[in-house]
Amino acid sequence: MGPVRPSTRRPILLPAAVGLVATAAYTVLSALQWRSFAAPSWDLGIFTQLARQYAGLEAPIVTIKGDGFNLLGDHFHPLLVLLAPIFAIFPHSFTLLVVQNALFGLAAAALTYGAMRLLGPVTGTLFGLAFAFSWGLQGAVEAQFHEIAFAVPLLALSLTAFLLRKWVACLLWAMPLVFVKEDLGLTVAALGIVLAVRSRHPFGVWLAVWGIGWFALASLVILPLLNPNGAWAYSNSIDLPAILSDPAALLQPQKGMTLLLLLVVGGVIAVRSPLALVLLPTLAWRFLSDNSGYWGPTWQYSAVLMPIVFAAALDGIVLVRISRRGWLRGFGRRAASVSIVAGLVLATTLPLFKLTNVSANFSTDRAASAQAALSVVPDGARVESDIGLMNYLVERTDVYWLGNQNPLPDYLVIDRQTGGLPGEWTSAQVVAEALHPGVGFTTIYSGGGYEVARAH
Repeated sequence: MGPVRPSTRRPILLPAAVGLVATAAYTVLSALQWRSFAAPSWDLGIFTQLARQYAGLEAPIVTIKGDGFNLLGDHFHPLLVLLAPIFAIFPHSFTLLVVQNALFGLAAAALTYGAMRLLGPVTGTLFGLAFAFSWGLQGAVEAQFHEIAFAVPLLALSLTAFLLRKWVACLLWAMPLVFVKEDLGLTVAALGIVLAVRSRHPFGVWLAVWGIGWFALASLVILPLLNPNGAWAYSNSIDLPAILSDPAALLQPQKGMTLLLLLVVGGVIAVRSPLALVLLPTLAWRFLSDNSGYWGPTWQYSAVLMPIVFAAALDGIVLVRISRRGWLRGFGRRAASVSIVAGLVLATTLPLFKLTNVSANFSTDRAASAQAALSVVPDGARVESDIGLMNYLVERTDVYWLGNQNPLPDYLVIDRQTGGLPGEWTSAQVVAEALHPGVGFTTIYSGGGYEVARAH
């Protein structure tokens, strides 16, 4: 059976609507999070510094990571230079959140278009919405901006082209993924192998070589060259001797939960598609790492898996239509509904559900104190900060994270409640004495848990 084509005369309208709805919903979530001065991590501050440097036509020196630290020595993501013109016009940290939300919206529109072509307008649109609000994307939005924002739409566009048998487009959309993050070179290679088998064309082989080549070049040459320690910063996170000596240690509940969620949102049918193999490189480095933060379904780490698993589900549905097994054909007709229902069931556990009680989940009780603390720090100052107000200072000051060895700052800014300070650092004066002994600091603001001290 061939693909079902939507009867609408404007096949772009519904996918565009899904993309706009996703972008709008995620931007509301980001705005409420921003207004409440939530700071999940230092990553938004890091990428804001990168965008600010690129907008000024300078190398991405990110002082939050360390004095003189070139962020291209941390991860290989030259495609982030595309942030430069946007940040030059809208030079704010919040800009990056909107950009990420729009990129996720673009991915949702692309995958919805493919789903409509294969499943029809109604089921395809609902399937697209299930992807748009999937747990991996919602987790990434809540974690704020990361480089994978660019990977999600590129994967969605490439895989949609794959589903529609547009082999050249599949290749072209996949190629830039190697410039988003170094490990995605392996993802590109896996996609290239699947593309070669399905298309029976050397395009796929070329894509696989391209992916492996850039992974090797980035991890073995570029990252060690630009990293201040002369090595790929994440090469030691996988301890193969330890894994081989105790393989049972690989079995962890968090990993099982991630796999279960992937299976459910893929309607189970995703495992029928060879596209499921494209999940393996990301799952491999995450599950083999000794960093437990990579194992579970939280943060941004599963965002790149979402377009893959949903595209694999669509491909699996198409493949079983010609199966000789009647039960498999019957399940294929219902598999999309499994993904859609799974999205509804999971909805109450995901970040967007917090919008049902804004006052409880996005408190602004400390907002006035945060604004007051920010107001006493002048533009262009050198600031040493924890993560509390880092994302708000970084667009107009030179920010250093107080966990590094830094030059003497003009101002020290701390958040005693959610800044991530060690328990013994109970005030700005204590922090100043610990970090810069013998240097005088005067506390010029204290309120709501925030403190600002000025060097003299």
